[in-house]
Amino acid sequence: MNTHVKNSPKSALIKTYGKGLIRSYVVSLILFLISAILVTYTGVSEQMVPALVSCVTIVSVAYASIYVSIHSKSKGWVHGAVVGILYMIVIILLSAIFIPEFVLDRVVYYKIGICCVSGVVGGMIGVNVSS
Repeated sequence: MNTHVKNSPKSALIKTYGKGLIRSYVVSLILFLISAILVTYTGVSEQMVPALVSCVTIVSVAYASIYVSIHSKSKGWVHGAVVGILYMIVIILLSAIFIPEFVLDRVVYYKIGICCVSGVVGGMIGVNVSS
């Protein structure tokens, strides 16, 4: 009896989530690099960094949500919200591991909300693009 189904819908969805999250982190790294160059070599103030971080996060989560929703073809808002929450869970876990003074505070909860909302919007866009 073969208990391992190679191309089950569940494993395909997990793979799609993984690919979407990896793509979102690659987009984040590229956009953070561009942001760092702008802040370092132009007149962009360091006071703009929090806004840049929020914009990068929104774009990255929306991109991943669009990707996952295009491949899932239904319930884009749910898949988008899950992608947004997973994106932040990974960031929180990495922060807790590598930053000793990391605490869950109001800003982190704000970012979770932002990721969830941008994921929902990206998911809706992705489902409508795929149909």
